Amino acid sequence: MRGLFAMIVILLVVLMMATTEAGKEKKVGKKKPKGTSDCGEWQWGACVPNAGDCGTGMREGTCKDQTKKLKCKVPCNWKKEFGADCKYKFGSWGECDTVTGVKNRSGTLKKALYNADCQQTISVSKPCPPKSVSKPKGKKGRGKEN
Repeated sequence: MRGLFAMIVILLVVLMMATTEAGKEKKVGKKKPKGTSDCGEWQWGACVPNAGDCGTGMREGTCKDQTKKLKCKVPCNWKKEFGADCKYKFGSWGECDTVTGVKNRSGTLKKALYNADCQQTISVSKPCPPKSVSKPKGKKGRGKEN
């Protein structure tokens, strides 16, 4: 009885290994995903919004004699000076310059999307916040005064 049980277990293990190997062989001859080609490197243009200067739009790409269009989005808070396809890592804001009324910070290029032509470092500025007059703090509540 034990011999028959051992033979069945061995047979099941062999069948499982055979089906696993057959599955691996099928993956080797896989077709290319839809939309890919033998083209080398695609050159992508800027994202052009459908309306206005931000929001959803289209980006056109070319490679050899092929062209493609992709949906894209230009954030409405993007900085036009350096483009929406250039991603930067920024440092902290500097001190407020009392003469000009602005503060600055610089950023270094982190990533250029879609072959964008980006500057390695940039500097941005914004107006200083208005000075607020602090009110003297008094006692809270209606406690008895002694």
